[in-house]
Formats: sequence, C-alpha cells, structure tokens
Amino acid sequence: MNIVFRNTKLEKIFNSEKELRRNYGNDNGQTIMRRMLVLRAAQTLADVSALPPERRHALTGSSKGEFAVDLKHPFRLVIKPNHNPLPLREDGGIDLNKVTDIIILDVEDYH
Repeated sequence: MNIVFRNTKLEKIFNSEKELRRNYGNDNGQTIMRRMLVLRAAQTLADVSALPPERRHALTGSSKGEFAVDLKHPFRLVIKPNHNPLPLREDGGIDLNKVTDIIILDVEDYH
C-alpha cells in the first residue's frame, strides 16, 4: 500500500526509530514500527486485520471516513484513504478492497 503523511514533521518522526521513541515512548514507538510494517506489506486496507493486534476499525462522527489501528492502549494510529473520489461499495460504505493509498494523520488518544 502506498503511504503518505499528513505533514513533513510527522513523516520525519515516522522515518526515525529514535524520533518515534522520543515522541511516543518506547512501547508505542516499537508498536508503531510494527504497524507500519503491516501497512506497507498490505496490498489494500482490507488486508489489514480487523482483529487484534492491529484491529483496523472505522471511526465515526467527525472522524467518519477515517480508520484507526491499535497501538498501546489508549493510543491509535489514525489513517484515511488517499483517493479522490473514494472507492465506494453499492451500500455507500468505503470499499476497503480498493483502498491502495492512505494518509497517516496522527497518533491519538481519542477516548
């Protein structure tokens, strides 16, 4: 899957193990690196497991159209499809089998 970052600061952090650990702690830094390996290896967003440990899940409310994967609780890696227009199913939902490009938005505790 093709991955881009919301901004250059976030990209710089994610491209350095040292910066990941400094910004998000040792445990989350390590977990982010594992999640990025999974995301990079996936052909589509559907290939990212909806079961733990990744637990890819759709967000709702003001974050509708975005997805998250689990990090060390309560943090999540928030992503969104990078397609215009979004690939949709007949029922109007996002067709995860056609999402091949994503944007890394942030690491958040949105609980």
